[in-house]
Amino acid sequence: MADSIRESVKEILSPTVNISSDLSPEFVDRLLLFLAGVGVSTPIPDHCDTKGFFSDVVSATLKPLSVSPGHVSCLLTVKPVVTNFYATLHGGALAAAAEAISIACARTVVAEDKELFLGEQSMSYLSSAPQNAEVIADGKVVRSGRNLTVVAVDFRLKKTQKLVYTARSTFYNMPVAKL
Repeated sequence: MADSIRESVKEILSPTVNISSDLSPEFVDRLLLFLAGVGVSTPIPDHCDTKGFFSDVVSATLKPLSVSPGHVSCLLTVKPVVTNFYATLHGGALAAAAEAISIACARTVVAEDKELFLGEQSMSYLSSAPQNAEVIADGKVVRSGRNLTVVAVDFRLKKTQKLVYTARSTFYNMPVAKL
């Protein structure tokens, strides 16, 4: 099967690629062209290949609006750097923003002598936020106990108040390690 793949898409494949013989060569060709078209296996530019780069990019899209016990609200601006192939907010950037807001929200109620460990995060993509849109991210602590804290974040388009994404994060509240 790998012999029938066009040269223009072979560069995106792993050297040890295993393509099922149950798939037609035409289907594989279309799939690989799609993956190449959306940038799969595109090299990371040197100036982007640094520790913390993605976190810095996501953080630059967020501006705190309000902070109170159990509640953090931020403005998320959908800058071109966090958009996907369809010019809407990239799901990975959204998940990273949801994690940051959830941690900040949990920090408002969890004692400073506890570390937070993200145990689970779920995302619901209900609609999309187009490039340059402003999105209000509203995080609230749903439950906080001795060992667990649960935070929900709703993402609404600022212009219309339309709910576009929801996130729910569960944190383990861990004692800080003493060395």
